[in-house]
Amino acid sequence: MDTNQTIKVHVLHCGQVKVDIGTPFRQKTLNSLAFAGIMRSEKHQVVLPVSAYLIEHPKGLILVDAGWHTDVRNGKQAFIKKNGRLIYKASKPILPEGQAINEQLDSLGFCPEDIDYVIITHLDIDHASGLDLVKNAKNILVNDEEWKAANKPGFRYNSIWWKDVNVSTFHFQPSAIGPQDLAYDLFGDGTVLLVSTIGHSKGLTSVLVQHNEQSVLLCSDVAYAQKSWEEMILPGMTVNKREARASLEWVKQMSKNPKCKVFANHDPDVKPQTIEL
Repeated sequence: MDTNQTIKVHVLHCGQVKVDIGTPFRQKTLNSLAFAGIMRSEKHQVVLPVSAYLIEHPKGLILVDAGWHTDVRNGKQAFIKKNGRLIYKASKPILPEGQAINEQLDSLGFCPEDIDYVIITHLDIDHASGLDLVKNAKNILVNDEEWKAANKPGFRYNSIWWKDVNVSTFHFQPSAIGPQDLAYDLFGDGTVLLVSTIGHSKGLTSVLVQHNEQSVLLCSDVAYAQKSWEEMILPGMTVNKREARASLEWVKQMSKNPKCKVFANHDPDVKPQTIEL
């Protein structure tokens, strides 16, 4: 890619989520379900941003994650009817007017049909329930292992979030990048790498954007905030603790590169902004 060309990464806040503090920061407690807010009082609850990212790349427009669906504005009972009481207990949505992903795109002068790739880092509700709002994008991609896990019975996922959405899968390939040396090169030129950072979920994907000796790492829920990698605090929810720790260690190493900006999806200290590479 021509070094005179630029890549823009827009950090967007698509509302917020109210969760137990054990969700972002694993706690030492006898309550194994603390992260889900079960048998925990309101005093343990915190409100975190829900981020999505729009990447303006010379080879295509890329959206990373889709945030909340606008139907979360219909109230608590409607949310529970669609998604279940356990999901509401674990992740309470907050979506002010103008902050849904389709509304954010519109404010930037784009529509879903303009998007070449939607990359879903993993299929938890606050990342994937807004998929229907961008279903007219040209390509919607999720890792194949994540897709398989999310379409099995269980309380974590709900396939209604991607009903009538044309989702395609990709497979991680051998790479010199990432904690498992596995990644998917979106354009085949190393500028946008979908990196295997599993542990929080079966196919958790981080997005590494590289150009002009600078990089931006969108590490999704490998870490919930900068203090996660600084203090090596795992998320409360992991499907494999060892893999989650290896992924977090890799993010920590990436953060030590002064030419790499690292963004965690739910970091309350990160504000909407645009980075240019």
